[in-house]
Amino acid sequence: MPATARGVRTRAALVAAARVVFERDGYLDARLTDITKEAGCATGTFYTYFTNKEEVFAAVLEGARDDMMHPGMDRVDDADDPYAVLEASNRAYLTAYQRNAKLMGLMEQVAHVDPEFRRFRTERAEAFIARNARGIAELQKRSVADPDIDPVTASRALSGMVSRMAYGAFVSGEAADDGREYDLEELVYTLTRLWANALKFPDRT
Repeated sequence: MPATARGVRTRAALVAAARVVFERDGYLDARLTDITKEAGCATGTFYTYFTNKEEVFAAVLEGARDDMMHPGMDRVDDADDPYAVLEASNRAYLTAYQRNAKLMGLMEQVAHVDPEFRRFRTERAEAFIARNARGIAELQKRSVADPDIDPVTASRALSGMVSRMAYGAFVSGEAADDGREYDLEELVYTLTRLWANALKFPDRT
């Protein structure tokens, strides 16, 4: 990491500029000269902070990952309504996914051909799965979720469902059955109901 405040600002400017260029031109067509031009700095400055395009793309993806890693279901206090927490968690995830949709699409493309980014994608997915598994286990302790299911397996299945729906709705442009674009709140409602039903949440009073 940069040792000075100015260095931190310069690196952040390069990452922000790289995101603009990657989202505009795609990963393969993005050029370092376009990134430095967007950042308003010399090409040589880029190499002070990054070795190549792969490194700055990884930094951009890390920023998106941090943006999407909201508190989630592992922050359910005893006084909380678990359904409301689940709904808020799904809404936060889907909103962040929509905000980062272009990058999520690029990550999928690059992960197919680059083992490093494939590992990054896997690590990102596993972090979400582990976090949600902790939440499911906590709900089981509170007799809110089905005690007979394995929390990690359940998290892997349910998290995958949400992620796949998000990719279809916001990246690949899949349409709902009637041909219209998916509505965010409709997705939140449906996915939350599916989560709650799968975990056998008690009926809400």
